[in-house]
Order: sequence, then structure tokens, then C-alpha cells
Amino acid sequence: MAQGAEEVVDSPTGWVADHIRQYVETDGQEGHRWNGFPTLLLTTRGWKSGKLRRTALIYGQDDDRYIVVASYGGSPEHPYWYRNLTADPNVRLQVGADKFAARARTATPEEKPRLWSLMTSIYQPYDEYQAKTSREIPVVVLERA
Repeated sequence: MAQGAEEVVDSPTGWVADHIRQYVETDGQEGHRWNGFPTLLLTTRGWKSGKLRRTALIYGQDDDRYIVVASYGGSPEHPYWYRNLTADPNVRLQVGADKFAARARTATPEEKPRLWSLMTSIYQPYDEYQAKTSREIPVVVLERA
């Protein structure tokens, strides 16, 4: 995903946009941990707009891979960032000060139970979100490109 001088549009949700701004302005010194949870910045290309879109997500680590959950708070719909990366799996990550290209994929049915357990050990509300929706919440694996 070429980024260069291309504008990145941050999440329209106020508190998320504030979190992203703090993360970017301090090169991850502030914002990497949000309310005690580790967070990364994920930049995807909009599947409809073609614009670069950035959001902040809680993450876990599985060896050298980063794991995130497309929970959308238990909404019946997938979050936009998940729709974007299923259309174009080439993404950008910022984890603390480390910025790099990555490739995203949905965890396989064989991987998901272990990765779901990893993520609920970090952020327990994911289990509540899954109970709220009939949608199967995807777990996403992000691997450095």
C-alpha cells in the first residue's frame, strides 16, 4: 500500500480520532497503551472510497504476528476497517514507534479458538460482544510484509 504524501483519514469517532492523534504526535509514546490495553494503528484502503483510513485497535501478539478482533462492539455488521482489509489485505501498522507494511488475513477456523482465547485474555469484553450478535466475530492476523 503506497502511502507517501497521500492523506490518511482517521476514524470519525471523536475519542478514537483523539487517541490516534496522540499516538501519531508522540510516535507511540502516548497512546500505545489505552486504558491499560496495548493498541496499534491500522491503516487500510477504503473498499468504496479508495482513501486510506486509520483506526486504533487493541492487539495481541502471536510470535511475530499481531492479532486484532473485528468486534465492532458486538454490532450485527463488520467494522469498516475489516471490510476494507478483506478487499485489500495490504495494510500499514504502527505499533508504538514501529511503522511497517503488513498483510492481513482472517484467522482460519483451526486457528481461531486459540487466537480468540489470547484476545479475550487481553480484553474480556470480546466474549460479551460475541454473545450480543449472531455474526461470527472475525479474528485478524497481521503479518509484517
